Amino acid sequence: MAQPAHPVRQLQDNSPTAGRTPFVLLWTGAGVGGLLVIGALALWFHYGTQVFFEMIRTGFAACF
Repeated sequence: MAQPAHPVRQLQDNSPTAGRTPFVLLWTGAGVGGLLVIGALALWFHYGTQVFFEMIRTGFAACF
């Protein structure tokens, strides 16, 4: 098998933010998930169980 004329070298990222992207995405996802849970609990306590589930079911029916 033929070898490449120039060996492939990986570039190094020496910037101060190198490797932070996965953590930023993880914390952003956790924050959004937490806000969704807090919003669901707020609706639950405000409207009660029956109305809450009825709103969820109606929302799913409207999407599909």
